[in-house]
Amino acid sequence: MDGNNRWARARGMAGVRGHRAGVDAVRAVIRRAAERGIETLTLFAFSSENWKRPAGEVNALMELFLMALKREVKKLHEHDIRLSVIGAREGFSASIQRYIARAEHLTRDNRGLHLVIAANYGGRWDIAQAARRLAERIETGELQASDIDEHAIGREMTLADEPPVDLCIRTSGEQRLSNFLLWQLAYAELHFSPLLWPDFDGDALDQAIDDFCQRQRRFGMTDEQVEAQGA
Repeated sequence: MDGNNRWARARGMAGVRGHRAGVDAVRAVIRRAAERGIETLTLFAFSSENWKRPAGEVNALMELFLMALKREVKKLHEHDIRLSVIGAREGFSASIQRYIARAEHLTRDNRGLHLVIAANYGGRWDIAQAARRLAERIETGELQASDIDEHAIGREMTLADEPPVDLCIRTSGEQRLSNFLLWQLAYAELHFSPLLWPDFDGDALDQAIDDFCQRQRRFGMTDEQVEAQGA
């Protein structure tokens, strides 16, 4: 969800105003995703590299995150949306960690859209923590090194219980992954929108999905093999 600062600067506003406007875009995208029956929506809210930003901006983002946890979770619950947070949550304040736990507990049995917030998250961190867990299991004798394959690693990744990602959307015209779900995006389709995140809405999500639906996903096969499977 990129472009909040640029959106604010273009309007002569402080960067935090862009992040606040971005919250409205989050609501719109969640609403449209739920309407369309999407099973899982993962939003990259705060990367492990974002701590490098100016302290004032980081503090404002933490306040917005806490405010959203306090104000928005009840609405998610009312709409049968399940909330999960992935990332190194120990990097957050005790208050934020407490509200994350409450939100996950409140919504854990919901059966609608699964909304995942990636916060203090990095794709390399995700792979590293999976490798660490496997190493610990080898140390205890539970596993042998020969047991480690891509399936074993995948089971230790965050989102291990979710299907592989189908579509990754990046806004603001940037065309890179920026350390997001590196393992899970191996065969995802990529959609790069020129819109700054606060301008991204339900219609923009529809456009990205429509673009996705026009693509042929081969997963290493030939066109003919894919067409034969669909016959």
